[in-house]
Amino acid sequence: MNRLGLTIWYEFSLFVLLLIMFGFIFLSHSITVSLKVYLSFHFLMMLWPLCQFAIDITERHDVQLLLKTVSYVSLSLLGAGWLFFSLTITGHFSVYKPGYRKVLFFMPTVVAVLLAAMNPNELYLRTAVTESGRSHGPLFWFIAVTLFFYCSLSLFYLFRALHTRTGKRQKAQIVMGITGLFIMLSFGMTELIVNVFLANSLSPINGLISIGFVLTGVYFVVAIRRYGMFNIIEVAHQDVIDSMNSGIAVLDDQDIVLATNKAFYSFVQVHVGERLQMEELLKPLHIEGDVNGFMSSYRKQPPRRAQIEACLQNSSYSHVTIYTSPIVDQYNAMIGRIITFQDVGELRKLVEASNRQNEVLQDRNRALIVMQDELFIANRKLEQMAVTDSLTGCYNRRYLMQQLEHEVITNIRYNIPFAIFLFDIDFFKSINDTYGHIVGDEVLRSTAEAVRGALRRTDILARYGGEEFTVYLPHTNRAQSMMLAERIKHVVESNKVLVGSGDETVNVTISMGVLAVGEGVSYPLEDPKAYLRELFVQADAALYEAKDGGRNRIVNTMLA
Repeated sequence: MNRLGLTIWYEFSLFVLLLIMFGFIFLSHSITVSLKVYLSFHFLMMLWPLCQFAIDITERHDVQLLLKTVSYVSLSLLGAGWLFFSLTITGHFSVYKPGYRKVLFFMPTVVAVLLAAMNPNELYLRTAVTESGRSHGPLFWFIAVTLFFYCSLSLFYLFRALHTRTGKRQKAQIVMGITGLFIMLSFGMTELIVNVFLANSLSPINGLISIGFVLTGVYFVVAIRRYGMFNIIEVAHQDVIDSMNSGIAVLDDQDIVLATNKAFYSFVQVHVGERLQMEELLKPLHIEGDVNGFMSSYRKQPPRRAQIEACLQNSSYSHVTIYTSPIVDQYNAMIGRIITFQDVGELRKLVEASNRQNEVLQDRNRALIVMQDELFIANRKLEQMAVTDSLTGCYNRRYLMQQLEHEVITNIRYNIPFAIFLFDIDFFKSINDTYGHIVGDEVLRSTAEAVRGALRRTDILARYGGEEFTVYLPHTNRAQSMMLAERIKHVVESNKVLVGSGDETVNVTISMGVLAVGEGVSYPLEDPKAYLRELFVQADAALYEAKDGGRNRIVNTMLA
């Protein structure tokens, strides 16, 4: 070896960092399809710095050439790995079905791997080693073009999904993929320019690609941990739904497909992010039943459950029952719907064949009842997810405003006093800047839990936005509201949040605006929503007065 200094261990240190992140993701998540894709992708990134380290510590040219071959094979596979990872987080696995088209599509990767492995006539890698440690032949540019092609295709799917997805969590995952790809591409292009194009005029800079891989891995580990991409509970829910034979799709109130199971695509070719238009779906089908009655129930307000039987074309199923069930809130307002496609072709054959198969038919009916119960349970879970904040477990702002609109009308009508708290965690941005967003999230969760423990059972705590929370207190006058406000302020001041694995703790304070509404408001209200907005405007003004007055304060205001 001609070098034993720190330079030799540079690539090895980067490999160790990638290996640590690989182990962290592997040990802290359940092994799912999406996790397997990510770990395979991460493993390909690990091979590069490991091979570069091994090249630096050996003097045998045949071993160096073998290690270079392995490193460039892994680099050749990385483009296809990026594409599969992008398809995983965007939900487009179904775009590439088994068949010759899929083989042809990934043929450039196969060719690049073969060129790197066989190195015909040293047109890919030459045995002669330059001062930079690399010597590329003309076929090297094939792998560069191939990687650029797959990275461009990955960006295409990621950006397209970013404009079609409606869920915040899925958008965050897509942004994560785009950012990680740009990080790696920036270092890859720098490596190509400095160490290849300008190799004769500039001094080589070792480890640029390895640094890019490490930074990409660090970013993914933080992002995956923050957004819960491989959350075991959500994965388990999806696995249960995927195990069903019925095609299931969850739609929002605009008929945009939010989620599906695997069996759904056996019935309908409508993908996540696209609009499912029931009228257009039924138009070419042979319908057995009252189409107008079905569509009337489908579009009726308040919504109703409906089902109809149809004969699907271009499908392996002949007769299918289409069942729709609305997802409604507590005021019977539709916030989405569940559509299922159940194969009933075999059932029809049994009925037509013989009445002696009644027992089989009864078993099938019981299975349908069990499935309806499963769908009802899934509906209840979706309703709960729609009204709560996933981080703190508090109600979300949308649910709060719907609840208060009815509560305020009742309170004004019967002259019932009530109060609204609006409080903000003081200097929360500095906590994120100092300790990171993971500690910041823990501060939000811990603060919400402390406040929830200080409230009465009838009070409603909701996350208003960011680090801002609101509390609705029914049957509460001004004096009672101030007592509760002081209690909440004291509880938050006494709450301690551990930082990392050490003994360091974080203490926070809150600034609070208290609005007490007493008797004397005229009924009926001309515009309840406008009145409710005015209440929050006044509570927000009191909150900002508390913040401008030095924070960790309570400012009380009252609306007569």
